[in-house]
Order: sequence, then C-alpha cells, then structure tokens
Amino acid sequence: MAEVAKRTTELIDLWQAGEPSARDRLLEHCCGRLKTLARRMLRHGFQHVGRWEQTDDVLQQAMLRLHQALEEVKLESGRHFYNLAAIQIRRELIDLARHYYGPLGQGTKHETEQLGDNSEHHLPLKHDQPDWSAEPSSLAEWADLHCQVEALPSEEREVVELLWYQGFTQEEAAEVLEVSDRTVRRRWVSARARLYEMMAGEPPHE
Repeated sequence: MAEVAKRTTELIDLWQAGEPSARDRLLEHCCGRLKTLARRMLRHGFQHVGRWEQTDDVLQQAMLRLHQALEEVKLESGRHFYNLAAIQIRRELIDLARHYYGPLGQGTKHETEQLGDNSEHHLPLKHDQPDWSAEPSSLAEWADLHCQVEALPSEEREVVELLWYQGFTQEEAAEVLEVSDRTVRRRWVSARARLYEMMAGEPPHE
C-alpha cells in the first residue's frame, strides 16, 4: 500500500510539473483502487443502482469525469486525488439514480431485494455501516441528499465518504484520516445533522 501511495504522489508531481503523459499514467496506476471504490459506493450508498449498472460501467463513466476534472484542479496530494475521484464516482451514481428512479425511470416499476452474502452487491452488517438506505420509490429524492454531501465542510465530507460510501468502520476511518475515533464520530454526527437540515428533515436517532 505504501508503494502504491508513493507512486501516486510521484505521478501527481509529474503531472503538476507539466509531464503530458503523467495524467493518463496516474489514472492507469490507480484504476484498480478506483474500481474498488466504485464497487464499495455501489454497495453502501447506491445499492439500488447496482440492480441496473455494473461496477465497470460506473467506473468507465466516472473515469471520463475524472479525466476532465484533472484539467481544472490542481492536485495537492494523493489524498486530494482520491477525494476528487470519489466525487466523480458519486456524481455518476447520482445521475444514474435519477435516471432509473426519477418519475419515468424503470427502477420505480421494480422491487430491488437485498442480495445474499455471495453476491458482489451484498449489503454490510447493520451494526458496521450507517443505515441511510431508501426504498426505490424515494431514491430519486435521496439523490438530492447525495448532492448535498459536496456542500459539507471538507473534514465532515471526508468522514461521510469513508463511512457512508466506502463502507469503512469508524475505527478504520480514524486510521485513514489519522485522527481519533472520537473525532470521527463527532464529525459523522455533525455531518448527518447538517445534511438533514439541508434537506429540511430531522436527523435520525443515534
């Protein structure tokens, strides 16, 4: 993992230094990790979209978005790069959720069942993952909630990315962010309250 992170940083430095091929090499280098990220986000934040779209299809479209975003953003670190990638994957999934579960979407006419443990899209244990799931009939409305994630303060947004979309436990997120478990919990509670306030709703009970 350390070697992967080191190589990511090297390619980012080359890209920022003006090396023309560095961007494509960076995307190729990180493709496997981004595929894992897309798979996790399908499992944890957009389970119902997984009925219609495969991980590879989501990743392909998100990579096109990321390729364009890199033209407009000055990367600061590998962590910044993966945060940017998560944003592009989330935006692709939001568009897909609206496509399938909007007023005319075919997803509103089907029931999506929770898949078994042997499925690629099985759901995490309830105690290990925040339960913010929605029924298919309301998923289009929840797409708006996903959009509000980008308006969160950066520290809260990172926690939401790790816990909600990537399926990390609070302990794992604390290790990634190099903060205490208590700090992760505080940011998570604050982010939830802020998101529900944005959506004119009441935050769920702990």
